[in-house]
Amino acid sequence: MDRRLFIGSATAASTACGIIATNAPASELENPADASLAGRIFKTLKIGMVGVEGSLSDKFNAAKKAGFDAIELDSPLRFTNTDIDGAKKAIAESGLPVDGTVIGSHWKQTHSSPDATMRATALQDLIDAIRHTNAIGGKTVLLVAGHGKDGTVEEINQRSIANISKALPVAAKHDITIAIENVWNRMHYDHDGPLETQTADSLIKFVDAFNSPLVGVQFDVGNHWKYGSMGGWIRALGKRIVKLDLKGFSRADGKFKKIGEGDVDWADVRKALLEINYHGYAAAEVSGGNMQRLEEISANVDKAMGLS
Repeated sequence: MDRRLFIGSATAASTACGIIATNAPASELENPADASLAGRIFKTLKIGMVGVEGSLSDKFNAAKKAGFDAIELDSPLRFTNTDIDGAKKAIAESGLPVDGTVIGSHWKQTHSSPDATMRATALQDLIDAIRHTNAIGGKTVLLVAGHGKDGTVEEINQRSIANISKALPVAAKHDITIAIENVWNRMHYDHDGPLETQTADSLIKFVDAFNSPLVGVQFDVGNHWKYGSMGGWIRALGKRIVKLDLKGFSRADGKFKKIGEGDVDWADVRKALLEINYHGYAAAEVSGGNMQRLEEISANVDKAMGLS
């Protein structure tokens, strides 16, 4: 399906379900950066951040009590102590859905590897993750597409695109979106280059090469602050962004921070998200902890994303 037609259909369906808020377009707001994203952004977090003791249901309940709308699990599920039945039980007992999963092996088993056996293993892990995610009601699988260490730009792009594409029929069958994360994997940006030379062109070309609405970007705000204007990248990527990851970062010391700390330009992030009319999940990805820490993270997301 044509990407534009797909996006239009998805937007219409969301409107019919009452999901999309009636916020004015960014161009019509006096100060878009200060506008609320409430009704557009839904909070989720990684399961590994929940440091509350107890069962999986207890962890789900803690995340819900802290103010999160959903939770992400690791996948394929065999990499954790969670199985599909256990996840379904936790969802039922807490009322907290799983919005998606995160591939657990993509750093070691890369889709860009020159080793065909490794690529086959990476593909099987992705297919398993798609099936497992569908089984527990999730809609996205976060994927690191490859690594720059595996060859030239042309080689790693060709290998990873060809390998990931083999999973698209399974993704289509289960209605799962493969969300490519902009991590520090030395693909699609010059990791050590100056900020002013970085553009979204390479990542856009990579995503568009799949020619599928089931491949998008899980845009990590904190990761990307190292590479220049996040607002600029958000605007350039546009509807390719299917999900967000949130963390703080400081260019001054090159370290990750709590959400809202560091020097990330959150006002420009909010403005850019309004301009591309983003509606969807934003996943906290920071150091977790006990109930008090989870509530702090939830509050930090509210402030950074203009939800409160």
